[in-house]
This record gives sequence, C-alpha cells and structure tokens, in this order.
Amino acid sequence: MKKCLLITLCLLSFNQLLLAQDEYEDQGARTGFHKENLFTGGNIAISFFNGAFLIGGNPVFGCSLTNWLDVGLVANYTYSSYKDYYSFNDKFRQSIYGGGLFTRLFPLKFLFAQAQAEHNWITSKYIPTAGTGGTTQVETISGNSILVGGGYSTGRDPHNKSVYGYFAVLFDVGNDPLSPYKDSYNRAIPIFRAGFHVPLFQGKSR
Repeated sequence: MKKCLLITLCLLSFNQLLLAQDEYEDQGARTGFHKENLFTGGNIAISFFNGAFLIGGNPVFGCSLTNWLDVGLVANYTYSSYKDYYSFNDKFRQSIYGGGLFTRLFPLKFLFAQAQAEHNWITSKYIPTAGTGGTTQVETISGNSILVGGGYSTGRDPHNKSVYGYFAVLFDVGNDPLSPYKDSYNRAIPIFRAGFHVPLFQGKSR
C-alpha cells in the first residue's frame, strides 16, 4: 500500500512538474534561492492520559525553489513520561531529539509528496518503584530514518505568499531498527503530522 501510494504520487509529480515549470517561468517568478522565497513553521504535539504525558515539536526552515518544489531543514524534539510503566508507581521517561533534511514536490497546490532524511538520538530513563531494590537505568541510542509519504496543504501559493496549514502521513522505509519510527519488530509506524508554514520577507517584490 505504501509503495503504491508513493509510485502514484511520483507519477503525478512528474507530469505536473513539467507543466508547473512553464507556468512559473511565464509568470516571471524568481526561482532558486532568494530571501523572499524562505519560509519557517512546523508543528507542536501534546498529549496526556492516565499517567502518560507527551510534548514535542518539529520546527522547519526552508526555501521554495520553484512553485512546485520546497527544500529545507527540520528539527525534532519529543519528551514523554509514563507512570506505572512496568509496575505500580514506577516511571519511564524518554527524550527524542535530532533533525534532518526534507524535500516536497507539489503536483497540485493542495497535494504534495515528501521525502525526509533524519538522524535522531533517543535517551530513556527507567525509575523503578521506591523500596523494591531496583536501580535506575539510563540508555542513549541513535538511529537513522528515511521518511516518505504525502499530504495535503491549504492555501499554498508562492506568487501570493500567505500562511498555510498542512497535514502529512509519512513512513520510515529505512532498515535501521533503532529508528524512533519503528516498532520492536522493525515495522514502520505511521507518522501523522499537522502544522503550518509562514513565508518570510512578505511584501518583498519578486
């Protein structure tokens, strides 16, 4: 299913990219790296339920090289904590932090395909229930991820820049079992992300 979705998005992208390039040049828009093509944004996640708490964010900084292609940098940080993890009144805490590079292809203004390479560090701490004689355990590992997928955006228009939102579904197609996006059987866990992009240097002429 994942491969079929990716192939379909790639085929749509290839066809639309050829049309989009001509349209972009005809309108006289500036392509390549220019400060008025820069954007920032990202997403924030928070969750708490029955002794579990999670908070995280994914800020981005990028550039719209054409009206169909964005590239940029992404940073990750997620902190989670759990009570009664293995036994009553024990605690488990985990921090995931890292970053990487991403690219997005827009065959349509509201549809995009995304590829993203990441490296993340995972630090975990287990605190056993007091009085049981157990010892606190701390571990730090790191892993690589290759995320691919697609999503939907609202109101993206490089010619008339404004804030827009997006929703994406990504899967880790890499083979690193230490990736934070794989389960204990090395199977990819779907990644759902929703956020916003904010164009920089608004009001500047192209």
